Amino acid sequence: MFSQNTSVDTVRETGFIIGGFDTTKSPVVVGVVILIAYVVAVVANMVNILLITNDKKLHKPMYLLICNLAVVDILYTSSTSPTMIRVLVAGVKTVSYVPCLIQVFAFNLGGVMEMFALAVMALSRLLAVSCPFHYHSYLTNTRTLVLTYILWMVGFSFVSIFPVLLLPLPHCYSVLKYAFCDYASIIRTACVDPNYYFNIVAIVIFFLVFFTFVFICLSYVGIIFFVKLSSNYEKKKMVSTCLTHLIVVTCYYCPVFIISILTRLGVVLTLEARNGLIIGSILSPSLVNPFVYCLRTKEIKEKIVNMFKKS
Repeated sequence: MFSQNTSVDTVRETGFIIGGFDTTKSPVVVGVVILIAYVVAVVANMVNILLITNDKKLHKPMYLLICNLAVVDILYTSSTSPTMIRVLVAGVKTVSYVPCLIQVFAFNLGGVMEMFALAVMALSRLLAVSCPFHYHSYLTNTRTLVLTYILWMVGFSFVSIFPVLLLPLPHCYSVLKYAFCDYASIIRTACVDPNYYFNIVAIVIFFLVFFTFVFICLSYVGIIFFVKLSSNYEKKKMVSTCLTHLIVVTCYYCPVFIISILTRLGVVLTLEARNGLIIGSILSPSLVNPFVYCLRTKEIKEKIVNMFKKS
């Protein structure tokens, strides 16, 4: 058994205890729901990746971005879901020190890349609507791959701040307050004033959330402007597409904004509310994105239908 009070050497050797679900009613039921959502999200995104990579006709900028989004969704949901499922279903609450830090890095990398991926998808839509005849000359496969690579490198750079801040800290407690290994829960176990460390990360997160969200909103304002110049059929089609995309953006950004920004401004969340928001922000985009960005795409939908006809 771990004690509530411990030393840094003990934590580094024996790890942490995840205590975020200690007050959860029917933990097995909650765990099974998360398990089902996780499996559906991973399978749906894997299907999209395989369909795009195995069909040369789909090797186009838009589909490369969709493929990148699917990779991000798998990373994001896989960074935390197995841990939560293990805690809730199997009752295994312990996690070693190094894997815990790796989970912090993977979770935050997935979150940052989700923002970047949604922003690039919005840019792609804007170019497709505003410059339909020059879209493929502006956004070539090579430029798309280079842009994606740059965004991943930028994501790695931003997220590296988390392990850099966490590694030197001594720990007075071994019990993590939240649902998995995240930055906030580990900081709260350290023998330091957490406000300084929270404020540093809050600035970084605010910068990322604000600029990517504003960029996405401005992109859709541009799309709406150009849609006004289109035919009635195109207007209905683009309004439907933009609405579903904005639902995805809202599903991700609202919980992130509440947890990361509003709590720094004095908003107090119960443990259950925080867990619900963060689980929703992880699973919702990963579940919705494959259907919004892929099954609504004519070529992929036709390919899936043909696969079932052949079988």
